[in-house]
Order: sequence, then structure tokens, then C-alpha cells
Amino acid sequence: MLIKAALNGSRARHEHEALPLSPASLARDAAEARAAGAGAVHVHARDRFGRETLEAEHCADTIDAVRAANPGLLLGLTTGLWIVKDAARRLALVDAWTRIPDFCSVNFAEDGTDELCQLLLRKGVGIEAGLHSVADARVFATSAFVDKCLRVLIEIDDPATPDPVASAAAIGRVLEGSGIHLPIVQHGFGPSAWPVLSDAVARRYDLRIGLEDTLVMPDGVPAKNNAALVAAAVALVSAHA
Repeated sequence: MLIKAALNGSRARHEHEALPLSPASLARDAAEARAAGAGAVHVHARDRFGRETLEAEHCADTIDAVRAANPGLLLGLTTGLWIVKDAARRLALVDAWTRIPDFCSVNFAEDGTDELCQLLLRKGVGIEAGLHSVADARVFATSAFVDKCLRVLIEIDDPATPDPVASAAAIGRVLEGSGIHLPIVQHGFGPSAWPVLSDAVARRYDLRIGLEDTLVMPDGVPAKNNAALVAAAVALVSAHA
């Protein structure tokens, strides 16, 4: 079972004292998460002011730092459209990347998904298909990229979702009904993080956890850092074995 550590996401510096933003801190957290049981990390590169960025310089600095400290660890970057708010601009920035991550998450609800997927495949980057809703799953099921993706992300990140576990299950049913049998990574956000993760363990899906997704442990106590969250996920898996 893959446990992927989502180290920082879109969170601001003030949200947690251990939130890693710089290349050096991301490299350190990746090493600690790996030691705790993570088999991959997902990061949002930041510029010198701590802002999310897709610019080649900052993405390269982040990739180089994480890989130097963690040889062989699978590394993924975000491609979130909210970072630049323009699909053509995002495509140009990703095209300019001089360092290539192992994989990128691509949100299938966003504009420009097809062009982005084509570009990532040309650059040799694995694609994680980010599905946030049943509608996203239906779009993905009819896309040309089903057989070209590395895995699927079932992502329940809307705090207004009344039943996050049921919403995740509904996405899973669309995938199953469409004959899609790619590896699935499932995760929630905020209050839904641990219930959705527990459901993923029960379904034998792969997992994602980290400060991007939640700032607290399963018992609601503030998490010390990303490694503590990964260790808690490992314990959850062991308890269900």
C-alpha cells in the first residue's frame, strides 16, 4: 500500500509552524516522511516569498533539493490552475520545466486538462488524475487519458460535503462501473481527512496524508509535523491488517 505525503499544499506559513515551504525544508520533511513510512511525496513549489509557483526556476530548485536528500523517493508536483488562473499560461510554464518530477496531479475539473496531459506525457511525467466529484469521474471515464494515467486521486476537499465518505464511494462506483482499474489514492481535507483515510484503508486503496490535508492527528491533537501524520497513517493501516 502506497502512502503519499502531501507536504505543504496551498497552506500559508502562519497555519502551522512546521509547514515546509523552502526547497531545504521540503527536502528535510520528505526525508522524515520517508523514514516514517511514505513511499512518495507531493509538494507545491514556492517562490522566495513563499507563494505557490509553477515557474521553472523554483520547481527545479525544489526537485533538486528533495532528490538530493532522498534518492529514489517518488516526487510529484501540483499543476493546480488556481496558481496562475490561466490554462495557456500554465501550459507555457510547465513546458519550460527543466527538471521533471516523477508525476503530477491534474485536476480533471479544470480548463486545459487535455493539453496539459498531452504535454506531461511528452515530457515523460506520470499523471495522477484528480477527481473531486462524480462529475469529474464521468469526465475522466470518457477521456483519452484513462489508459495513460499512473493512478487516480479521489479527493474530497470541499468542507461543505455533507458525507465525505459517501462522496468518495460514489466516485469509486463510477470508476468501477466504467471498467477503470487504475491504482487509487484516496484522501480528504480538514475534518474529512481521517474518516476518508480510514475508508481508503478499508477499501485497500493507497493513501495520501500530510499537512496539506490536515493539521491534526486522528484524535484531534495538533500534529507535530508531516512525519507524525505519516506515522499515524501507517498505524491505521497496521490496525486494519
